[in-house]
Amino acid sequence: MSTLQSEEVHTLTLTAAAQVDGKETKRPRVSGCAYSGKAMRVGWWEYPVIVAVDGIEFAEQIPLLMNHDNSTDARIGIINASVEENQLMISGEIFSETEEARNVVEQMKAGADWQMSIGADVKEWKRVEADQRETVNGIECSGPLIVVLKSTLREVSVVAVGADASTNMKIEAKLNLTSNRGENPMPDEKKPAETIGTNNPAPAPVEASITQTDVTAAALSAVKAERERVAQIKEICAGEFPEIEAKAIADGIGIDEVRTQVLAAFRKKEPQAAPNIAIHSNATDAKTIEAALALRAGVGEAIMLKAYGEQVVEAAAKNCDISLKETMVECLKIEGKDPGRTFGNDTIEAAFSSVSLPGILNNVANKKLLQAFTAQPIIATRLCSTGDLNDFKESERYRLTDVGDLKQVAQDGEIQDGGLTEEKAVNKLETYAKKFCLTRQMIINDDLGAFMRIPTAMGNRAARLIDQLFFKRLLANPTQADGNALFHSAHGNLLTGATSAFGVDSLQEAIGKFLDQVDADGQPISVEPRFLLVPTALKFKALELTKGTQFVIAGDTNTVRPALNAIADENLQVVSSPYLANAAYPGHSATAWYLFGDPSQVDTFEIGYLNGKRTPTIERGETDFNTLGMWFRVYFDLGIREQGHRGIVKSNGAA
Repeated sequence: MSTLQSEEVHTLTLTAAAQVDGKETKRPRVSGCAYSGKAMRVGWWEYPVIVAVDGIEFAEQIPLLMNHDNSTDARIGIINASVEENQLMISGEIFSETEEARNVVEQMKAGADWQMSIGADVKEWKRVEADQRETVNGIECSGPLIVVLKSTLREVSVVAVGADASTNMKIEAKLNLTSNRGENPMPDEKKPAETIGTNNPAPAPVEASITQTDVTAAALSAVKAERERVAQIKEICAGEFPEIEAKAIADGIGIDEVRTQVLAAFRKKEPQAAPNIAIHSNATDAKTIEAALALRAGVGEAIMLKAYGEQVVEAAAKNCDISLKETMVECLKIEGKDPGRTFGNDTIEAAFSSVSLPGILNNVANKKLLQAFTAQPIIATRLCSTGDLNDFKESERYRLTDVGDLKQVAQDGEIQDGGLTEEKAVNKLETYAKKFCLTRQMIINDDLGAFMRIPTAMGNRAARLIDQLFFKRLLANPTQADGNALFHSAHGNLLTGATSAFGVDSLQEAIGKFLDQVDADGQPISVEPRFLLVPTALKFKALELTKGTQFVIAGDTNTVRPALNAIADENLQVVSSPYLANAAYPGHSATAWYLFGDPSQVDTFEIGYLNGKRTPTIERGETDFNTLGMWFRVYFDLGIREQGHRGIVKSNGAA
């Protein structure tokens, strides 16, 4: 959907208000032909445009604006529209008391002509080529031209000069009768209302007698009006603009002018709060095209609303069937370039060299990648803490640990010194990347799906990369600063032997080891296990052990146990992963399992990101002369390292 503002104009008929006994009987009325049904020049459209009047939709009331200006002050009236004899006719009234509205009335009283121009949203249109003819609005037209088949009339504007001299706008004015001394209007009920057109002079003013009662009433009315003016000025200024308030009161400035001055001062004082009033979106806007392309690519509603806002998404929804070819053509039109009559290599080359197209494709691909990335379940982010690294050098991660208990304060009130010990870990970022191409064949075939499948796959890969790096490091059981492996009997976090096979007894023993872990000064860390990490083959057994309400135990021993699952009270969350038993990872095992503490309470592993960037990025590359298409690259800066041996326990799970 695009927006149409015609350069064709039409003379307006305006009926000015009358006053009888000091009371206004009606507002100035307007009427006339807003569109004659002929071809016209419109904005960025490359050919003349003719609007099919039988395809125009309009509301019961339509705003009458000045010069297509979409602002509150520019609306001077309300009109109704109808189609008569293949022309768009309007009638309504002027209700505004702004300077612009008064100017329209006064100039027409003086014999000047005002004209009209329409503003409409285009819903459906077609191109008529140079060798074709089309009958629209009862007129046979020759191409090239654009025929707007369906549209919605959004506004009609009053303009000074128009391109279509065959249309007209006139004023019919019922005059306010005044004395020749410029006093208040005097009634003359017997005199009929007079009509003024461009050739009808205004009648001479009427002489009237004025009594003392009239003078007193006029004085009281003037005092009342002045008090109301001063009160409104103070309300508008609200104590924030004392200079404007004082000058407006002293100089007799009108309310509309005070509002204008206060708004200008407010915008200067708080530019970020300036209002942005919009009636409708323009489909040729780059953001709307981008949003339409994203909708067609299947980007979710939540991402769309956050990125573009409700108005843009609503406009884009009407064009969500936009093709790659149409996207390129619209991008060229945005920049004032001629896309040509046929779509070919020249169009593709020109679109690639534009400013709009590469940015639109890059942003849509980024959103598709982000959607795929966030939809992919990542185990490591549940088990690991996160950290921000500033560069790609090995970063030392220091952690201060309190040493020593609180001591009783002696009678003299002296508080004994405490101690801190510093523990060090490391992390290091690496960059992981891949590139892909939007090819000429994809464009000509209009295969947006093929193009968007690539960033979707990249997003999935980037999410899996986090788990791949984490499990590779976990299964490697790397050596720590004290010379022992991460999981080692010296660290009190390893179960081995026959008793480590996954079951009730080994799980209880592992929980006990976890709870018995101590910090640097030998005191318990006081952290509960939160996650039970198992291979996929043990997932359902783990759920039975941790979620079941009771055990039914049979065996060779005479051990008697209550029909109660005490492990269920530990609130362990079962997490399973195929990486634990994957033969591609050294140290893999189909029987080993782990306990992890909550990463918000204890540091086990850290996922490091560059300057807080927690998602992969797509960037557009320069067009390669050797490739018929446009290159994009995906990269992700990531580093995963263990931060300490506390808060984790491993069981080898030997049978």
